[in-house]
Amino acid sequence: MAQEKTLKVTQVKGLIGTKQSHRDTIRGLGLRRINHTVVLEDTPAVRGMINKVFYLVKCEA
Repeated sequence: MAQEKTLKVTQVKGLIGTKQSHRDTIRGLGLRRINHTVVLEDTPAVRGMINKVFYLVKCEA
């Protein structure tokens, strides 16, 4: 079976002054604070969430 594809996502900016839906998306990704990093599956849903809040996160393959 092929190796699972993952993405490492890090929150690099704070949420003050952002839209509520963007704050909810960050929480949905599992991020809690600045410089918090999570490893997620590389799925279209996750990619869409990252794309929505691209200015708040840093993404590595």
